[in-house]
Amino acid sequence: MTIEVTAGEPRLDALCVLAGQVRELMDAVALTDVGEEELTAVTGELSALTGRLRAAARTTPQPFEVAPDGTLRHLGNAVTGAANPHALPLAVERAPGGGVRAELVFRPLHEGPPGAVHGGISAMILDHLLGQAVAAAGLAGMTGTLTVRYRAPVPYGTPLVATAEHTRSEGRKSWADGRIALPDGTPLAEATGLFVTPAGWLQRGPAGQ
Repeated sequence: MTIEVTAGEPRLDALCVLAGQVRELMDAVALTDVGEEELTAVTGELSALTGRLRAAARTTPQPFEVAPDGTLRHLGNAVTGAANPHALPLAVERAPGGGVRAELVFRPLHEGPPGAVHGGISAMILDHLLGQAVAAAGLAGMTGTLTVRYRAPVPYGTPLVATAEHTRSEGRKSWADGRIALPDGTPLAEATGLFVTPAGWLQRGPAGQ
C-alpha cells in the first residue's frame, strides 16, 4: 500500500502508511475468529508497539495546515485525514456540475444495525460533505444544525457515492444539501445542513489564512 502526501515529506508519508496499516488492523480485530491464546499474544505485541509510538507524542492530531504545494490539508481529520486511522479516509473532489462528491466504501468496523452502517457514521460523512460544499462556494463555516433522513440501510463493503451542494446563503449563514447513494443514484441517506461563518473568518479566513 502506497500513500503519497507531498514530495519531500517522507515522515508524513510514513505516518500515513502506518495509519493505513492500523485501519487494516482495526478491520482484522472486528472480524477475527482466532483463539484466545493468539488474541493474548497479539495484544502483548500491540502493547509493546503502542509504547514505542508514545516515546515521542503530540498533544493533538496533525493540524489543519497549508501543504508545501499551497493546498490546504488536514491529515488528522476524522473523516479525510490520511494520518488518522479513524478516517476512511474520504477523498472529496469538486463535482463537474458544482458542489462536491466522494466515492466511498464503508467497512465492517462501521456496522450499527446488523449488516448496515451505523447512522452516526453516515451523519458524520454527510456533515463533512455539506461543509465542503459550502467551503467550495467560498463560504466556509461551522455546522449550526444538521438534519439527516435515513431512507434505506447504508451497506458496508459496497461502493457508494456521496454528493453535496451549496443551496443558499443569508449573511453569515449558508445551507447545503447532500446524500449518500448507490452508484445508480438510489438515495440511502439525505441531509440538510446550516453552516455559520465565524465573524473572525470574514477578515482572515479559516485557520488564519
